[in-house]
Amino acid sequence: MAPDSSALRDLARDLGVGTDYSGWDGTRRAVADATLHAVLAALGTPVETEEDIARVRAERELAPWTRTLPPVTVLRQDRSTTVPVHVDHGTPVTTHLLLEDGSRRDLAQVEDFTAPVEIDGRLRGRAGFSLPEGLPLGWHRLVADTASGTEEADVVVTPARLTTHEQFLSRRGFGLQAQLYSVRSPRSWGIGDLADMRDLAAITGARHGADFLLVNPLHASYPTPPMEPSPYLPVTRRFTSALYLRPEDVPEYRELTDIARQRLAVLKREVDGWNARTDRLERDDVLRAKLDALEELFAVPLTPARRALLEAYREREGQGLEDFATWMAIAERARTSPEDAGSDLLEHLDEAAIQQSRHDLADRIEFHIWTQWLLDEQMRGAQAAAREAGMRIGIMHDLAVGVEQVGADSWRLRGVLADGVTVGAPADQYNQQGQNWHQPPWHPQRLRDASYRPWRDMLRTLMRHAGALRIDHVLGLFRLWWIPEGVEAAEGAYVSYDHEAMIGILALEAERSGTVVVGEDLGTFEPWVRDFLVGRGILGTSIVWFEYDEEGRPLRAKDYRTLCMASVGTHDLPPTAGYLAGDHVELRHQLGLLERELEAEQLEDAAGREQVLDVLRAEGLLEETAPGQDAVEDTVIALHRHLASTPSVLLGVSLVDCVGERRIQNQPGTDEEYPNWRIPLADAAGEPVGVDDIATDERTARLLAAVREGIRPR
Repeated sequence: MAPDSSALRDLARDLGVGTDYSGWDGTRRAVADATLHAVLAALGTPVETEEDIARVRAERELAPWTRTLPPVTVLRQDRSTTVPVHVDHGTPVTTHLLLEDGSRRDLAQVEDFTAPVEIDGRLRGRAGFSLPEGLPLGWHRLVADTASGTEEADVVVTPARLTTHEQFLSRRGFGLQAQLYSVRSPRSWGIGDLADMRDLAAITGARHGADFLLVNPLHASYPTPPMEPSPYLPVTRRFTSALYLRPEDVPEYRELTDIARQRLAVLKREVDGWNARTDRLERDDVLRAKLDALEELFAVPLTPARRALLEAYREREGQGLEDFATWMAIAERARTSPEDAGSDLLEHLDEAAIQQSRHDLADRIEFHIWTQWLLDEQMRGAQAAAREAGMRIGIMHDLAVGVEQVGADSWRLRGVLADGVTVGAPADQYNQQGQNWHQPPWHPQRLRDASYRPWRDMLRTLMRHAGALRIDHVLGLFRLWWIPEGVEAAEGAYVSYDHEAMIGILALEAERSGTVVVGEDLGTFEPWVRDFLVGRGILGTSIVWFEYDEEGRPLRAKDYRTLCMASVGTHDLPPTAGYLAGDHVELRHQLGLLERELEAEQLEDAAGREQVLDVLRAEGLLEETAPGQDAVEDTVIALHRHLASTPSVLLGVSLVDCVGERRIQNQPGTDEEYPNWRIPLADAAGEPVGVDDIATDERTARLLAAVREGIRPR
């Protein structure tokens, strides 16, 4: 018999699935039973009857008793914990800890009077062993010696609090936020790349005193055109897109023959004219040209020293790199096959096909490994240049929420991802139909069974050349909005994760690499979440238009959070000049994204903006002025002066605000209806703005001078 709704909902809650949630307007909304059935099935616990519910509960209760050790134990350095060890009842067991440095610590057994449990005719008993506080940070191995053999599991000791931000408590910092692909130079190949990132960091650091440059995710997309334009929908979150490589900066470029150099020059001429375009970026043609250039460079033999560096990189990145390169080689071949055959190959990769490809495509696998090495070198160079220019942080990289449903990570990490669901967001005031990001989520239990190593390995690669890491939708480390296949985005449910483990490991890897972490904690969340992040040393995100007190009034400067990065806008809003004009409301109306009349939306939006501007007027930062371009710039500067007077330790300034751009880079909830992620950087007059222009741009200088003066200690 089908389970009644209350039994279904009780089980869902016990398995970490929310049965209701608070909407953006404060209304409590119930999740449909059909959604709960689909989400539970995606978790591997389908329930169709009352008997199924009883079975799932029994299996869940017995599961820890069937294994000797838990798959992983994650604890804070300032706390102790007891690890349960399950053995045949009455048999002896001892445990010890093997630390990363090779030393050993025997663990003391603690009293545990839990009654034994019978499983398959055998009694299983439980013993407890104490992991004391004060253990060294790191990844250690717990070893249990039992009558039936030796078992091992990971123990991860994480810092109580990340300390990398503490230098900014006494002297606050500011930096630029840029969509790198949109910021070009005369030396670019039609798209902003790692050399442009290096130069922009050097200019803003040395000339304007900036402490960081935040760029969009640089994660790899497909190996051949067409590319997915969104940097937030990659095929992997660990490795980097070849789109961002600067061919002329590859050391082997110097060894090219004259004819090969001429071929590269021809390839560049085909796309570098687009550096002056302001209508739309052309990723596909640029990627095609760069791949042809890379083939020329790949043919140049490496010197013994360069070969040694490549092998060192390959060893450091390990099997993850080999698997990524293998998938890229397979995808490269599949995308040149007839459409149906290629799609089918990528969606149904089996082990036999993989092993055959490792043999047949060995040269292409080598090419993709080599390309990642070159990208790693150029990212290292950009971070070094940023620090040499005086930046205290340097490059702040951005980590997307997830990956393509068919991609390198979705294949390589398939064992720790959930099937039959995608990630998104419920309806909010800006996207009243909800959002489906079409990304497979982590499976909470499978990720734990893998000791969270896929999460760790990704963080290590990203942090290697990052002074800071922004975590997009950091609330996803607490819970994600799962959308079952075939339903609307608004009809999903929240699924919880072990945030103590996820954020603890994030803090550990950041502390070891010296990386500041900024969590984008906007949206709907429980009040304790921000307190937890602050307690672990993870900076939050404050956007001036979204900051209100408990009575619904815009925050005064003194009431902003200290441990956060404050900014005026985000990439999902228009640049400030466009936001002040209400461009976002008009655009959403044109695209059919509003659920109310345009006039009502415009009136409410304008009233909200005026509330914020009234705070600036009360602070003496803004006067009543007639409309005009000068007034717009004055308002942009006033907004940033307002943020500079907050206690927030970091202040982010959008490059689009520096130059007067008005066009939004991304309109959530749209696909081809708007050229998302394809808007080149331009000024208020619609003229292109390049990296070199930033060095002498007067508008940029005025805004950054105001920020620099505002955060100066008094």
